[in-house]
Amino acid sequence: MEKKGTGVIALEDGSVFRGEAFGSAATAVGEAVFNTSMTGYQELLTDPSYFGQIVHMTAVEVGNYGINSFDNESDGVKVAGFVVRDLSPITSSWRAEISLDEYLKKNGVPGVSGIDTRAITKKLRSAGSMKACISTEDISDDEAVARAKAWGGLVGVDYVKEVSVKKPFHFDTEKFDINPFTVVGTNLDRGKRPGKLFKCAAIDYGAKLSIFKKLAYHGFDVTVFPADAPAEQIEEMSPDCLFLSNGPGDPAAVTYAHKCIAKLMQKYPTFGICLGHQLIAHAMGAKTYKLKFGHRGGNQPVKELDTGKVYITSQNHGFAVDADSLENAGGIVTHINLNDNTVEGLRHKDLPVFSVQYHPEAAPGPNDADGLFGYFYYYVRDILAPEK
Repeated sequence: MEKKGTGVIALEDGSVFRGEAFGSAATAVGEAVFNTSMTGYQELLTDPSYFGQIVHMTAVEVGNYGINSFDNESDGVKVAGFVVRDLSPITSSWRAEISLDEYLKKNGVPGVSGIDTRAITKKLRSAGSMKACISTEDISDDEAVARAKAWGGLVGVDYVKEVSVKKPFHFDTEKFDINPFTVVGTNLDRGKRPGKLFKCAAIDYGAKLSIFKKLAYHGFDVTVFPADAPAEQIEEMSPDCLFLSNGPGDPAAVTYAHKCIAKLMQKYPTFGICLGHQLIAHAMGAKTYKLKFGHRGGNQPVKELDTGKVYITSQNHGFAVDADSLENAGGIVTHINLNDNTVEGLRHKDLPVFSVQYHPEAAPGPNDADGLFGYFYYYVRDILAPEK
């Protein structure tokens, strides 16, 4: 059996953790964050919202069910690095095609296992997310710490253009299976796709593939536009509605999106998630701020204020909307996070515009909020063609 080399993860505060290298022989810098999901590492690795981040998993063992070609959320790995306590030596799943180790090698991303991820998580929860360096090459502790300190950080940086599509395209439902995944052998029926489809202009700020699948399944004919597409180009399509996706980086830095959204949401019913939610706030004139260590995982409790219902949600974000500035800008808080009372949903008091901070498409995570896609469909229908 091939003997693996050592790997290192160094934080800007001088902390250094050494373990066993896996994945690609490489060195990378980014923001150290932790994710509390028990499964779904493939979707996490390929989520463009993680661009520029080194992800630490709190789950003890990772990699046991391998990687397949169907669960990617983008065209490849988007994290800067991956840190786990134990890397499973066995890949055991009927859907697996390659191991996690092989997948990171293929994508040029370094990973380190054998790390006390509990200690790192406690440090990040106490001190906040930190700049970090991960390396599977031969570098010293001092050099790794120096590289971590030298990295510029996420605040004020526009990473959206790094992960957005470069030109518009029509989402092909023949190419992608949009039906909900079910365990083989079951007859689980989640309903049929609506017969009438609405034309949806979806702006890609770093969208997960599952989002487009959910929109298509729930009755939308989706055309995807680059993040920097001008409002006039989107208007030429004559869409029925507008969707704003998730994405990485600081929402305050994506000023071209603020201007575009501010114009379009005056004309079209609009739904945003994650970064899209934050960009709507900025388009209204509200502010966002950086969270201490963010929300990343599949078990975040969110309360809907109108009904009092609590949803367990999948989340991945490091910024949040400022509630006071939102109210002053004509927005209404609709959902809050029960762990820290941060804003998890909003709506415009006059326009047909709403958004949520969490991921209703899950992938991975609970399906509590899946109904938001159906809600958006009927929201659009009742505005464009209300039933008598």
